[in-house]
Amino acid sequence: MEHTKKELYFLRTFAISTVVGIFAFASVAFKHSGNKKFGTIDVERINIVEKDGTVKMIITNVAEFPNGNDTINNRPTNAKRKKRSGMLFFNEDGIECGGFIYDGHKKENGHSSGLSFTYDKYDGDQAMQLLNTDLERNGQRRTRSSLVFNDLAEHSTQATTAKIMAELDTITDKKVQRDKYLAYKKKGLIGITKRLELANRGKGGPNGLFLYDDQGKMRAMFCIDSENNVRLEMFDQNGNKVNSWPTK
Repeated sequence: MEHTKKELYFLRTFAISTVVGIFAFASVAFKHSGNKKFGTIDVERINIVEKDGTVKMIITNVAEFPNGNDTINNRPTNAKRKKRSGMLFFNEDGIECGGFIYDGHKKENGHSSGLSFTYDKYDGDQAMQLLNTDLERNGQRRTRSSLVFNDLAEHSTQATTAKIMAELDTITDKKVQRDKYLAYKKKGLIGITKRLELANRGKGGPNGLFLYDDQGKMRAMFCIDSENNVRLEMFDQNGNKVNSWPTK
């Protein structure tokens, strides 16, 4: 009888312990099954990746900004790009496709501040850019904000552009360098051509809409000038005014 009581006591204790253990395990598992929540975190860089490891976005401080010999998704980054804080975006093929960067600091004779949001052509440079600059030097301040749309060279890629620019950097003769650049541009291997700009050029203007031809030459503008007059002007390929409104 005494032996039976001991067995019942053991079984009861074991059952209670098992239930408590299961409950504790389930509570912990349930607690950690959802997304983790944080209040404030301090971090120098975050890589947003797909399950296969492909980097899709980078959020970074200045020091961790990728350039030089850094590679992302087994591809080289822009070697000469200045380090800035911001974000970089990458498409499904792991190719950089745009970004948001900014900076600003005091200088001995003024300050320098800038912001840029860009969206790139596939495997190319910026097809669209939202840009703001604020520069002060020796008491003279110049600000500018613009939304720009560009045409990119038809056969350009990030790799070919980097290779060509590295080659051009080795040419010391400026005329030879320029001729070489134009030859590559004619082949559609390099080049950015501004086509449309919506710009606030700051005090003194003109501020408005500016249209460019396929050679990057401004051909028309609808703007408000420095005297707050509304103007519509058109130009030929040499920059000569051919028509305007109002006529006076």
